[in-house]
Amino acid sequence: MLEKTKIFHGDIVYSADRNTLAVHENSYIVVKDGFVEGISLVLPEEYLWADTVELGRGVLIPAFSDLHIHASQYAQRGIGMDRLLFDWLDSYTFPQEARYADPEYARAMYDAATLSMMKCGTFHASIFTTIHRAACDYLFERVRSLGMQAYIGKVNMDQNSPDFLCEDTSKSLKETEAFVSSHTGDPRVKPILTPRFSPTCSEPLMKGLGRIAAKYCTGLQTHLVESPAEAEAAKNWAPGYACDSDIYEKCGLLEHGPVIFAHVIFPEERDLDIIRKYNCLTVHCPEATTNVIAGIMKAERLLSEDNIPIALGSDIGGGSSPAVYHQAALAVQLSKQREFYFPEESGHLTFAQAFAMATLTGGSAFDHVGSLAPGYRFDALVLDGLEDPMSPLSPAEKLERFCYCGTDANIVKRYIDGKEIFL
Repeated sequence: MLEKTKIFHGDIVYSADRNTLAVHENSYIVVKDGFVEGISLVLPEEYLWADTVELGRGVLIPAFSDLHIHASQYAQRGIGMDRLLFDWLDSYTFPQEARYADPEYARAMYDAATLSMMKCGTFHASIFTTIHRAACDYLFERVRSLGMQAYIGKVNMDQNSPDFLCEDTSKSLKETEAFVSSHTGDPRVKPILTPRFSPTCSEPLMKGLGRIAAKYCTGLQTHLVESPAEAEAAKNWAPGYACDSDIYEKCGLLEHGPVIFAHVIFPEERDLDIIRKYNCLTVHCPEATTNVIAGIMKAERLLSEDNIPIALGSDIGGGSSPAVYHQAALAVQLSKQREFYFPEESGHLTFAQAFAMATLTGGSAFDHVGSLAPGYRFDALVLDGLEDPMSPLSPAEKLERFCYCGTDANIVKRYIDGKEIFL
């Protein structure tokens, strides 16, 4: 997928850090062997011979990373949104996931879900599947064929679940190990352990997953303190566990790869201590938590006071759209709501912070993606068609407008490792 050298000329925007946009107007970016070599106002003489892609009024940005998406729930997006979380799970999600026992259905829906992600500029993702190993295997190969970077997880659940999705503990562990062992070694798409959340997994299952984590150096994705009921259930899960994240620590699931905790809406101080200790990524899913009213993450406080890294997730199908850029806009909106109703808290997110969640922080879970600074892979998007007649916008304003009211039609070019891809 690599090309030797390519030059792009125009406006470039990416996150310099968690709080700041780097804006390079009318600049040249040099891409060599799929990686960013540098950015300058004047093209270096040694590259004068190279072909240059002129961006015109477009703006070049990094591709997005979705750190929490249920590809298996793609067919139910935008349906049942008048239900609360557990009613929604029982009425829609669990019956939907049961359909993935049918390989033909699984292939059709995973094809549709991944194509939609790519159209929205999501080239890196941490993906939940279902308990069905054959369907998980198909998604793994599908994602790899698209050139994405991803973590794919076979879901585990052996208690407090519908009979048609409740696994036998030993079989769940055997199928999970078979899935992990058969896919270990790919540099771009990797298996990840995926206990649905602590109330649906027994202690023997969790400890067995911990042994698999140690044997194969495999990371973890799960839901953490998404609702008060989940947080309370975690405390009563088994004797000797202090909080939700304590379960994963004591079962040996936090030491062997990336740890991705979705939601983290009702954390205790002990949860935050463990998250910092293992450098876990937390994932804010604004649209999903609005739709099913699990709660609103204290995102600004976690960033500014607790120094907790936050990525973004579409959380399809709790979320209605796979567009991570819309999640960035919603993250700002929800943080302003928290500030309004809880003025004693420290403030609200800026757009720059939310965009960093969608790119730089989310990309940190993968291999050199999430930025357009030198040394990063050129996984990038060109945005255009965002200005009104006689109303020019700055590059940063074009980006913000895209996140609030753009569509995938505004993504006019897509690149992975420096090579343009066509969908």
